[in-house]
Amino acid sequence: MQQIKWYFHPIVVFIFSLLAMSASLALYIYWYIEVSEGLRKVVIKYQLDPSEFFEVRTWVVILVLSVLVGMILIGLFIIFFYNQKTLQLYRMQHNFINNFTHELKTPVTSLKLYLDTFSKYELSREEQIKYIGFMIQDVDRLLDNINRILGLARIEGRSYTKEFVASDPVRTVRQFCDNNAGLFRNSDIVIHDPPEAIPPFRINPSLFEMLLMNLLTNAIKYNASERPRVDIRFVLRKGRVHICFEDNGIGIEKNEIKKIFRKFYQVGRSDDMSAKGSGLGLYLVKHIVKIHRGKVMTESDGSGKGTVFTLIFPVRA
Repeated sequence: MQQIKWYFHPIVVFIFSLLAMSASLALYIYWYIEVSEGLRKVVIKYQLDPSEFFEVRTWVVILVLSVLVGMILIGLFIIFFYNQKTLQLYRMQHNFINNFTHELKTPVTSLKLYLDTFSKYELSREEQIKYIGFMIQDVDRLLDNINRILGLARIEGRSYTKEFVASDPVRTVRQFCDNNAGLFRNSDIVIHDPPEAIPPFRINPSLFEMLLMNLLTNAIKYNASERPRVDIRFVLRKGRVHICFEDNGIGIEKNEIKKIFRKFYQVGRSDDMSAKGSGLGLYLVKHIVKIHRGKVMTESDGSGKGTVFTLIFPVRA
């Protein structure tokens, strides 16, 4: 892509446009005042009636013109702001496409390699089981990426089921972990018993499962420990349920915490191995929590010190 010359850059053009408009307004007001002052001298010199030349609406005109120009400037600022947002979104989408293509291509290539191995060589039962395990991991990775895209489409299209049911959060999380134990077989997910009874609250089952899947897979994916671990705790505070997911992963820098929930955002550059996944997992988490009228908080002491995600949901008596 050919580089744009600096004097054609949108920011430079925008600044020169503002300067030109401001200068035009200043010159117009200056000219208007000079003409009025000239007329005033003529009136005084020839002793004419001032009311025929000067009225209060003179300054009203200036005020109205200033307001209109101000509205134009505000409009330009808004257009410029949204243009920059659109440009930023385009760049993030471009990075998403590159990374997501890699996320899809890698397991497919791996699956093809294993299948070619099965078709060309006689393997022992032990080797077959080992390769089948690798293939299952690749399929799980593909399903995870596909489910995130489908989840994004459902949430942004508001096509998710709007039926909410009262559910025990502790039992729901336990059941989810039991049903998906195969996905987390190489990690430790510990669900701590709450110190007091946690009242049920209304959830959308399919969205809540998507929420749990994204949080747990992120905690395991962004983890450099020999054995990833996630501790899940439940606390009841002031009529709200706090569900804390504490992992022993790579952690998050302070300046990244507010950015990780953005759409397509990934920690690390797109050309760096630290930039993993599709950049949609935590974006989905934030919006699913919002659909449940809750909020999500993130804490981390920095790189290599793990992360704590806290989901806060309101409960009713």
